[in-house]
Amino acid sequence: MERLLVEIKLNKDKLQSIALFERLTGVAPKDCIKSGDGSRLTFVVDEQDMGKAIGENGRNIQKVREKVNKVVHVVEYFSDPEEFLKNIFSPVEVKSIELNEKAGKKTARIKVDESEKGRAVGKNGWNIERARKLSNRHHGLNDVVFE
Repeated sequence: MERLLVEIKLNKDKLQSIALFERLTGVAPKDCIKSGDGSRLTFVVDEQDMGKAIGENGRNIQKVREKVNKVVHVVEYFSDPEEFLKNIFSPVEVKSIELNEKAGKKTARIKVDESEKGRAVGKNGWNIERARKLSNRHHGLNDVVFE
């Protein structure tokens, strides 16, 4: 599957969240999205910045959570869409990912243990929604589905 550059548009709210995250953690995230009912924020950071973003004993993330009064997640960016998706679903163990392209639509088919599907999808689908948004924004995938 060919790699493509996707233009990411950030609104004022997301830009403010990114600026706050950078100020509190010292890490400039690549992206920020809301998911679920808006009570969750996910920041995407370069792989070498993950530890710094989280901070010792999770201190930096806790500061961000307190300031935004939301659940905050950090996802490690990878240029490989399969590795990126594994990071999005972590700590759920992804057994396999199959990337397909049909009629111009790019889809990722993901396999996880049946016992882990609930965690992978997330309450009210927040985690699969997040995976779809992020994989579309960063890798041009049109859909993410579970088998």
